[in-house]
Amino acid sequence: MLQTSHALFLPVLAQVLLTILVYFALARAKSQAIREGKVDRQRAALHADAWPESVVKINNNIRNQFEVPVLFYVVCFVLVALNTTGTLVQVLAWLFVATRTVHAWVHTRSNIVPVRFMSFLIGVVVLVALWVIAFLRII
Repeated sequence: MLQTSHALFLPVLAQVLLTILVYFALARAKSQAIREGKVDRQRAALHADAWPESVVKINNNIRNQFEVPVLFYVVCFVLVALNTTGTLVQVLAWLFVATRTVHAWVHTRSNIVPVRFMSFLIGVVVLVALWVIAFLRII
């Protein structure tokens, strides 16, 4: 049985899984672009504009998975170390992952910037709330 304090690692693992899934999507999109002859193979290794937009969107999202989510990983480990993993923290952690999932979906599909930005903003607010909880627990 999963200890309550370790349950916070479930959304962490879900966020990691999301990142892995985006990598798979990138591999699939690159393979398809190469098969369809949509890639300037001479420039592809060093220039993002050598790839079609479908690949660039996914590649940009991969970079996003190593920006704000890194702060999520750290705060989750801090909260476990502080033994602060109650219901509110669990809900906020899952909400963060949900916002990142929406962000990734929109970013790699329609790329409707206002929707993508709103999911990003909500995720950041949730992340700040998790850090405030950690800070208050420390002091």
